[in-house]
Amino acid sequence: MPRLMLSDEHWSKLREILLHKTIYDKRDLRMTVEGMLYRMRTGCPWRDLPEAFGGWSRVYKRFNAWSATGKWLKVFQAVVADPDMEWIFIDGSYAKAHQHSAGAAGGMDQAIGKSRAGNTSKIHLAVDACGLPVVFEITGGQVNDCTQAPALVAKVPTAQTIIADKGYDSEAIRKQVEQQGAKTVIPRKRNSMKGNADLDRGLYRNRHLVENAFARLKHYRAVASRFDKLKRNYESVVAMACSFLWLPM
Repeated sequence: MPRLMLSDEHWSKLREILLHKTIYDKRDLRMTVEGMLYRMRTGCPWRDLPEAFGGWSRVYKRFNAWSATGKWLKVFQAVVADPDMEWIFIDGSYAKAHQHSAGAAGGMDQAIGKSRAGNTSKIHLAVDACGLPVVFEITGGQVNDCTQAPALVAKVPTAQTIIADKGYDSEAIRKQVEQQGAKTVIPRKRNSMKGNADLDRGLYRNRHLVENAFARLKHYRAVASRFDKLKRNYESVVAMACSFLWLPM
């Protein structure tokens, strides 16, 4: 029997959310979800799922169907319970695209791009004051953090303070944050005329919380390396990992 991820307590909590998202409560539902989590943790090909989870094809087809309807993203949104929005930390991190992630049919943008690390995707993440994921975006690895920040900031309208590194130093971002009624803690670049005299350095030191969140997410091999051809499927994998961090809360 392979090692499982969900305790009875965590499963009862997750099961209620799944049922509210119109997922049918079949007898094998728990083992199906465990199969998805097992693949997320190990990064194994779907065909190599242990038989304890049921037929690999059935588990994959459910995962693909749930991804097509955004079920795992909805689960993640539901499991984010009362985040601490006093501080919001944002950052981006690369995920190396495995060769098996290439070749998606349809010619649509699947968020795989060229960067210094080769073919990569990028996870743009916002975490709350406790270091727990609140929202994320998936883009190609060539997308600059600064250009994706407006979409990320717009998804946290109740944030009181946005903290980020100097890669997000942009007057447009600062203005957007101020219009949302929040303040920025973003160091200015070396060539800035304004300098960093007003930077809250004590608060900025807590930026390690978003780095810690990436480290925890990348414990799961299907997050750290992208094996999915479709963007929506990789988004579901990241949503599963983020949801799992919230389950003990």
